[in-house]
Amino acid sequence: MRPPESGTEHEGLDLARVDWWGAELEGVTFTRCRFDDAGLEELVTRRCVFDQCVLTGVRLGGSRHLGSAFLSCRFDRARLFDVTWEGCKLTGSQFPGAELRPMTSTGSDWSYTSLRGADLSALVLTGQRFREADLTDADLRGTDLSHADLDRARLQNAKLRGADLRGARTDEVNWRAFELTGVRIDLMQAVQFAAAHGAQVAD
Repeated sequence: MRPPESGTEHEGLDLARVDWWGAELEGVTFTRCRFDDAGLEELVTRRCVFDQCVLTGVRLGGSRHLGSAFLSCRFDRARLFDVTWEGCKLTGSQFPGAELRPMTSTGSDWSYTSLRGADLSALVLTGQRFREADLTDADLRGTDLSHADLDRARLQNAKLRGADLRGARTDEVNWRAFELTGVRIDLMQAVQFAAAHGAQVAD
């Protein structure tokens, strides 16, 4: 199948192993489509929607996504090397075994995603939304999460040495679930950490 025309809608298609290297998609909607082992290197999407799609083993190296949405998608073992996400929504998507770095992500929403065990080390993710994201066992060493929204994010056993959390929203984060050695935090977060460990913080 050739890359679809701009503004078209597609539902339930089996697009396994399609080769759309270097294609440009604009305003296209895919609902419950499968892209197993597809070759989407250097793909450019603008304001596209991928809703409940399966992208197992997909190759997206060097692709750019501008204002696109990947909603409740599965990226099992996906190769996302050097992907650019700009103003994208990835809410509810899962990335088991995916290769996620290096990547560039700006102004994007990763809320409710499953990034368990993901290697996100040394990435710049400042100001982005990770509300209720599952970052259990993730490698966040040296990652810039300053001013990010981490409300209710799960960080159990995450590796955070050298990470920057200053200015991040951390409401209902379990501060006892991970090691803070070498992590940069602000005064409010220090108070939250102390209270979580039983300290009585005076005014």
